[in-house]
Amino acid sequence: MSKRVADEEGDDDVSGHGQKWAARAGLVLCCAALLGCSREEASQRAAGSSSARPAALRADVEPAPASGEVPALVQEARDRARREGRELVVYVGASWCEPCTRFHDAVKAGQLDAAFPALRLLEFDLDRDRDRLAEAGYASEMIPLFVVPGEDGRGTPLRVEGSVKGERAVDEIVPRLEAVLARARAAAR
Repeated sequence: MSKRVADEEGDDDVSGHGQKWAARAGLVLCCAALLGCSREEASQRAAGSSSARPAALRADVEPAPASGEVPALVQEARDRARREGRELVVYVGASWCEPCTRFHDAVKAGQLDAAFPALRLLEFDLDRDRDRLAEAGYASEMIPLFVVPGEDGRGTPLRVEGSVKGERAVDEIVPRLEAVLARARAAAR
């Protein structure tokens, strides 16, 4: 068999066989890429979102502005959080509060991502914001304070106040905060 006939039949020619394999591999990769995009777009449509969501959410802290009406600030932050598929909780702490700093540091370090992957804390400082927080229904006897805000941006009874000091502070807050968020989700249904 001549080389030319072998090429036409696809036999015995390593370079011809390699080209066919490369073409097939390219076709498979293109199909996979198209299917991957289609699935992602379909899942976004199914979720009712036209905006892209992060692949993996992490609990995070958003510092509240130093001025402004608390209910309006909370409503704006809640709307942003919802667009991102997050749950907003108003968090009030202080630099001198040991349980507050332990919880804040645990969120920043990613230690609460498993328990609260979609949590966004809108963080207020008690010393700076005490009066405007009280006017908006976020007064408390103890800190840290975690409050699920109402639709009007004001504080609700869905809250967690205070914690133990020391290494157990975060472990003591987490189940209480989980319970409040579960109640908020149930009430929203």
